[in-house]
Amino acid sequence: MNQKKTYRTAFIFLTILFFLWGFITVLVDSLIPRLREVFTLTYFQAGMVQFAFFGAYFVLSIPAGYLLSKIGYKKGIILGLTTMALGCLLFYPAASYRIFGIFMLGYFILAGGITILQVAANPYVTILGPEKTASSRLNLSQAFNSLGTAIAPAIGALFILNDKVKSTEEIDLLDELQQTAYYLSEAAAVQKPFLGIAAFIGLIVLVFLFVKLPKIGDKEASNNYTQVLKNKNLILGAIGIFFYVGAEVALGSYMVNYFLSLDLAVIIRETPFMRTLAEWVLTAGVTTSSDMAVVGVFVSFYWTGAMIGRFIGSYLTKILNPAVVLSVFAGLAIVMILISNFSVGLIAMWTIISVGLFNSIMFPTIFSLALDGLGENKPQGSGILCTMIVGGALIPPAFGYLTDGYGFNVALFLVMACYLYILYYGFRNKKRQVLL
Repeated sequence: MNQKKTYRTAFIFLTILFFLWGFITVLVDSLIPRLREVFTLTYFQAGMVQFAFFGAYFVLSIPAGYLLSKIGYKKGIILGLTTMALGCLLFYPAASYRIFGIFMLGYFILAGGITILQVAANPYVTILGPEKTASSRLNLSQAFNSLGTAIAPAIGALFILNDKVKSTEEIDLLDELQQTAYYLSEAAAVQKPFLGIAAFIGLIVLVFLFVKLPKIGDKEASNNYTQVLKNKNLILGAIGIFFYVGAEVALGSYMVNYFLSLDLAVIIRETPFMRTLAEWVLTAGVTTSSDMAVVGVFVSFYWTGAMIGRFIGSYLTKILNPAVVLSVFAGLAIVMILISNFSVGLIAMWTIISVGLFNSIMFPTIFSLALDGLGENKPQGSGILCTMIVGGALIPPAFGYLTDGYGFNVALFLVMACYLYILYYGFRNKKRQVLL
């Protein structure tokens, strides 16, 4: 009974971590429209923010796994949280001195901490109890991760995007005192949320210093990846993770700008139902709020769809072949993007938002299909799969580059190509499982 209670306590605290890194990961997206205007960035340059953030997964996933095998899960979690707090604190001087390079460094360090948590928490949750319920526990934790991603855009719209960013020309018209005051207000808009997050992380670190976590699986990992890399299905699955994360992050990062390009702020203000939805979040109301804040509120529905879809998908993958569910969801994502691409107004808006619903099951399903049959080599396989989260660093800048040169309509075809590969991977695994 004591062991069950210990496992339950550990699970609760670990699930809080899932929520935290989901929340912070998506809150980063809220900064992109603001940074683009403050630093006069192109869409490609703004996409490099995600390169710094998700590049950490590529650099640190495998080293993090090796480190955890040396110091154990508890110390690894504390190290990850401390690293995240340091990254958040770097946003303070970056905003004060308006140095974009410090922002990039802060993002990388923040993502480094999240990478350590990802590598530690995902396998740890699966072993906190009977093996037959491991998937259920992980899905529940990931649902709270999705809750964090769903809340973050609304918080970002309320605290980060709510005031209008002046253009370079408008700033030049201000006198020196007005410019100083403006820069201070701009810095505060970024500093306050992330200082609050750093303080919250500090509290969680204190909790983990004293909470008793069961010592499970803290064994030195094998570093022989030769055999694992020969598994074709794992490598194809890793490519699937690359494309999935890249597509999801690209859409989430540029959705505010996409909505602005469709003049949706005007439509939202003029449509009673949409106006009511926006005002429910924006305490200042849609009239005095910036266009970015008005459309930014609706990005939360993109991530909320992922949360809802995760609960639905969890049930569907129990009663249906997971590979079939993966293919169907990828196909529907492609259809929604096509409709959005050739539509305008609210149809274009809601169809692109609905892609979040179909994203929901992709990561855990690709992950489990890729690890199928690896046996004792699953830790190495997991390290390779986590490394390919780097798709979130490479696809968004490519999406931004296409947007700069050809517009959103062309850039969206890159995202569709990502989902087309996922559809193929699901179909391939359906055939593979039939043969098995």
